Amino acid sequence: MLPTDPDAGEFLLRGSIEVEGRLVDASNATLFCEIEAAGVSAKCVYKPVRGERPLWDFPDGTLAGREVSAYLVTRAAGLALVPPTVLRPGPFGPGMVQLWVETKEGDDLVDVIAPEDLPPGWRPILRAHDRFGEPAVLAHSDSPAVALMAALDVVLNNADRKGGHVLHGTDGGVYGVDHGICLHSENKLRTVLWGWAGEALPDEAVAALHTLDAALKGDLAEDLAEHLTRAEVDALRSRTAALLAAPVYPTPDADGRPIPWPAF
Repeated sequence: MLPTDPDAGEFLLRGSIEVEGRLVDASNATLFCEIEAAGVSAKCVYKPVRGERPLWDFPDGTLAGREVSAYLVTRAAGLALVPPTVLRPGPFGPGMVQLWVETKEGDDLVDVIAPEDLPPGWRPILRAHDRFGEPAVLAHSDSPAVALMAALDVVLNNADRKGGHVLHGTDGGVYGVDHGICLHSENKLRTVLWGWAGEALPDEAVAALHTLDAALKGDLAEDLAEHLTRAEVDALRSRTAALLAAPVYPTPDADGRPIPWPAF
């Protein structure tokens, strides 16, 4: 089962889930599971709502609902940048279930490396020194898919796009995960994907925004209302319209905290 499989969402909804372990680095309960239906099995991530830690700046709804909303927005934009994600009952109650993305070790799209080792075309974001005092740079790939993800994060208002949340699948696709703190009504964009700041959006991103704008005038807003407040849905509309009116990647707010911590 691949993230691009058209039946993946239905598979996640109806499959039987068996917990195999816990991802201990996650700040909320994140369980690695096997899911099986009609003789087909796959791996998935299950995040039960009861395992969420309350966040003072995201008091409404659930993190699971925001993860599902990010998937719905991405799919409505005609993009396959978020693995299929559903909200459903599970072994520890209702939660977010997302298809697991297999990745190849060492095939990173965001990295901290020595300046001389920067791959051709990669976009440097931050220069610093490592724990030994040697120069290092935080940089990301200039892949067109990563550029699309950077544009998508603007409308998602992603407050936590860490380097480890950008996955290069073994199927060749690029996927973003961990969208629990996004879609707030106030500007909270924090990301490591600042490499195109101030540059014009690619044509594919503009086309996706037009598709999303049309969807928000239809059933998408109603679907999102199950997980988000009215103010958050309205803010999503406004961010989409604003980015279409001025299709340029934003620049970091000098007075804010534009990069999440930790960055990975």
